[in-house]
Amino acid sequence: MKKVKNEAQLLKKALEIGLKYAAQRGYGQLEKYVTQKDKVEVVYRLLVQDKQITPLPADKEDSQQLKHKLIIWISKMLPADHELLK
Repeated sequence: MKKVKNEAQLLKKALEIGLKYAAQRGYGQLEKYVTQKDKVEVVYRLLVQDKQITPLPADKEDSQQLKHKLIIWISKMLPADHELLK
């Protein structure tokens, strides 16, 4: 897995946008007590279901891999001149 600059900030941005996307799709808001790990999984599964990202093999699905997938997804979604990509 290749290290990406600003991983923590990109993950935060991916969750922010991913949860807004989930709300627009009718999934509602996640409660504030839901852990970040669970939020990552919810966003990942929704994006896979909507064919926005390719799924990982079942035996490779761990927390780090899911986070990495979301970071790559948001990196491609942001404009090239975005501050987090510099």
